[in-house]
Amino acid sequence: MNCDRTSKYLKISREIISQIESGALQPGHKIYSENELINEFNISNTTARKILSYVENEGWAKKIKGKGTFVINRSKEMHLNRILGSFDAMKESFRDNLIKEGLTPKDILLEKIILNDGISINVNNKNHVIEGKVLKLHRLRYANDVLMKDETRYISMAVCPDIHLIETDDSLIHLYEKKYRIRLSDIQRKISTKVVHPKEEGNFFDNTTPMAVFVLSGVALGDRSETIEIEHSLYRGDKYSFTINTKPDLC
Repeated sequence: MNCDRTSKYLKISREIISQIESGALQPGHKIYSENELINEFNISNTTARKILSYVENEGWAKKIKGKGTFVINRSKEMHLNRILGSFDAMKESFRDNLIKEGLTPKDILLEKIILNDGISINVNNKNHVIEGKVLKLHRLRYANDVLMKDETRYISMAVCPDIHLIETDDSLIHLYEKKYRIRLSDIQRKISTKVVHPKEEGNFFDNTTPMAVFVLSGVALGDRSETIEIEHSLYRGDKYSFTINTKPDLC
């Protein structure tokens, strides 16, 4: 390879790494594909592959077969950022997000039971009700063996019959759309905070000192305003931050 080609390959590689270092590309974000590199920089497929290999070998990204190359999470504290207000982001599963960031997901299922008498929740000063049978899923969700999220979801079995028979490793929103042909009209979420204490009843975080957690309460509504899902989850305050993503309504 001549010097010009070598310089171009390193220049593009370092440009991508610079975008990661600056935060323009966040952990879990997909970087250029081979074809995008070829079209954007007018290079050969061999050079494009070498660029992606260089960025990965330097420890900035990870290739996932059939999906692409993603920025990994290099934070020693394993700090995760999640987007609120983006429907596309909500459709991403917890497991897939961690894998894209180079982390190892693990779930422990504490409860998977059917409640016969429905459930309700107040979100943003409005009461939302699921009547009839409800599937309760209570899961502890880990990254690299660290408990990140204590997640409880309640799903309407009137709208999603036999959902208790289906594996739920994928995004539930994706499941509602693809399996049950549900068109979601609205997702409402409320975030508050609280402190959990060591040995507190119902605390699974194994913290030895008082620890702040985010409390996320949410509902997913169908196009007939029926409540499909209610969520009540705890996120480690020392491991999570949230970004708000909104788009103005344009006339």
